[in-house]
Amino acid sequence: MYIRERMPGDLDRLARLIRRERDAKQRDRYRMVLLALRGEEKARIAELLGVAKSTVEKWAYAYRDGGTDALVPGKAPGAAPKLAPELQEAFRRRMLEGPRPEDGVCALRGKDAVRILRAEFDAEYSLTGVYKLLHRLGLSCLSPRPRHEKSDTAAMEAFRASAPLLSTECDASTLASGSASS
Repeated sequence: MYIRERMPGDLDRLARLIRRERDAKQRDRYRMVLLALRGEEKARIAELLGVAKSTVEKWAYAYRDGGTDALVPGKAPGAAPKLAPELQEAFRRRMLEGPRPEDGVCALRGKDAVRILRAEFDAEYSLTGVYKLLHRLGLSCLSPRPRHEKSDTAAMEAFRASAPLLSTECDASTLASGSASS
């Protein structure tokens, strides 16, 4: 498999790139092309580098069509979002406004977000997926424990001040004989 040198000096440039590259996969891509430029057959290159012949072809053709810059793979596109980008801001606002009376809760949790996404936005998310979505939208899934609207903070403080201690010090005479704590 012969590839003609695309640009004068590419052999030297590839050798320099191989020496400097820390990523083993990227280094092998440069090696595949360098060996092909030196006249090695694709079967031999594949054997030397421990890859499939189709991999050698792929990167040799990439070099042929785009030079050494084409040997750096692009970022993988990833999966399409389940919630359309134009609906993400609406979901963010819905979460920020807090629970509605029909939600039946005093604070929205992850499972409530799953339910809201399914019912109001027609998007299926797992609990883990919801937490990742909330993070991407700049929202935290952690919030302080909610207080009931009818709770009386003054009465709670008065109870704490007047309540008997739950644990008291005991003297040595109250310990049972032969217990592990004596």
